[in-house]
Amino acid sequence: MQTRWKVPPEKVEKAMDQIEKYIMTRQYKYVFCPETTDDEKKDLAVQKRIRALHWVTPQMLCVPVNEEIPEVSDMVVKAITDIIEMDSKRVPRDKLACITKCSKHIFNAIKITKNEPASADDFLPTLIYIVLKGNPPRLQSNIQYITRFCNPSRLMTGEDGYYFTNLCCAVAFIEKLDAQSLNLSQEDFDRFMTGQTSPKKQESDSWSPDVCLGVKQMYKNLDLLSQLNERQDRIVSEAKKLEKDLIDWTDGVAKEVQDIVEKYPLEIKPKNQALAAIDSENVENDKLPPPLQPQVYAG
Repeated sequence: MQTRWKVPPEKVEKAMDQIEKYIMTRQYKYVFCPETTDDEKKDLAVQKRIRALHWVTPQMLCVPVNEEIPEVSDMVVKAITDIIEMDSKRVPRDKLACITKCSKHIFNAIKITKNEPASADDFLPTLIYIVLKGNPPRLQSNIQYITRFCNPSRLMTGEDGYYFTNLCCAVAFIEKLDAQSLNLSQEDFDRFMTGQTSPKKQESDSWSPDVCLGVKQMYKNLDLLSQLNERQDRIVSEAKKLEKDLIDWTDGVAKEVQDIVEKYPLEIKPKNQALAAIDSENVENDKLPPPLQPQVYAG
C-alpha cells in the first residue's frame, strides 16, 4: 500500500488494525493457547505461583499506594478489572488496550497518593502488586498471543508497547520472586509460601502514634486472611476424608453384593411352553377328563 499506491502511514496503520481484527476474531479459537504449545501449562504454573504469594503486602513491594484513600481504592479496583478483562478480548490490539487502561489507573492511584506524578520506579512495583492481587486468568497465554499476532510496530513503539513490556517484566519478577526480593529471611519466606504462618500481626497497643490507619488495617486484614486460610485447610481436609469414606462405603457395598451373588447365584429356568387351548385341534382326547353324565333324582 505504501510502495505502490503511496498510502499515508496512518491510513496503512488503520487498515492493518482492521485486517488484524477481522482475521483474529475468526481464528481466535484456533490460535489462542493452541495444543501445540505449552501455554496452558505455563498458565497453571503462574496461577499457582500467584496464589502461593497471596500473603505479599504492598509494603513488601514498596508500593506507593494508599488504599485507605477512596479514590485510590477505586483506581486499584479498576486496574484489577482491566487486567482481568484482557482475557475476554479476542483482538490483540484490544488486549493491549486493557493493559494500557490498567496502567493508567495505576499511574493515577500513585499520583493521588503522592500528590505528584508517578515515576517508572513507582509504576513497576505497583503493577506487580495489581497482578498478584488480581491473578488474571490465562496470563501467559494472553501475553504469548499478543506477542505472536499483534502488529509489531505497536509493540515496539508507543505507550502500548511500554506498558506491555512492563507487564512481561512483572510476570518474570513474580516467577523468580524470592526472600531476598522482599527483604525477608529464607525461613520466613518458606513458612509464608507453605502457609504455615502469615506476616506477623502487630498488637494494637504497640502501634506507634505515627503509623497510618492503612498499615493497621493491612495487618488486620492479614490476620483475617490467615484465619480464613486455616479454616479452608480444615474444610479441604474434611472434604478429602468424606470423599475417602464415600469411596470405601461404595467399595464395601459392591463387595457385599458380589458375595451375595456368588453365594446365591441366579438361575434362569427355561420358559414353560404355553398350554394349548382345550378346543384346539391338536389336543389329545385321552388326556381330557371324562364328560359329565346327567343324573336323575326321584323327588
